[in-house]
Amino acid sequence: MTKDDCYQVGHITKTHGVSGELVLFLDVDNPDEYADLESVLLEVKGELVPYFIESIAIVKGSRAIVAFEDVDTIEQAERLINCGAFLPLDELEPITDETRFYFHEIVGYQVVDASEGELGTVRGVYAMNAQDLIAMDYEGKEVLIPINSDIVRTVDRATKKLNVVLPDGLLAIYMEENSKDQPEGEGDELDTDED
Repeated sequence: MTKDDCYQVGHITKTHGVSGELVLFLDVDNPDEYADLESVLLEVKGELVPYFIESIAIVKGSRAIVAFEDVDTIEQAERLINCGAFLPLDELEPITDETRFYFHEIVGYQVVDASEGELGTVRGVYAMNAQDLIAMDYEGKEVLIPINSDIVRTVDRATKKLNVVLPDGLLAIYMEENSKDQPEGEGDELDTDED
């Protein structure tokens, strides 16, 4: 199984105690939905390796204390710090609501603004503490679009389109940055008419 067949649920942040337990940060909307996990795939040296869970306890919101089978010492546990945790895509519940989506599913979708029309393609999604952001490729520049219901309105899975209402001036900010990067005089029109 490859990462293309999976979605990331989080990553191992540190050890917990001295008997091989680990802290798993769950980067998901509802961590409690993962309280009955039986196994995960950990990315170890670029490969997805299945790990069976002996026990898991959700603590402090997005953190879980996990004990894996055959990880019994702190030395074994330390080797797993910073490993990403993945689950197969086919375990995801399908979303039928057109106002909700999984971050991984919109990569490659066309972004369509209510007033500007088709803009660009979704390159990825940044899950941030303060605000999740869609990274869109627009005229060769990465434009970040905040994910909230006022901006990201609907997703059309049939046509692979993400319908948005961008805040006034958002695109201009990125295009101004682009023109500042351009050397002075470059891009100016040349008047070749001789009088």
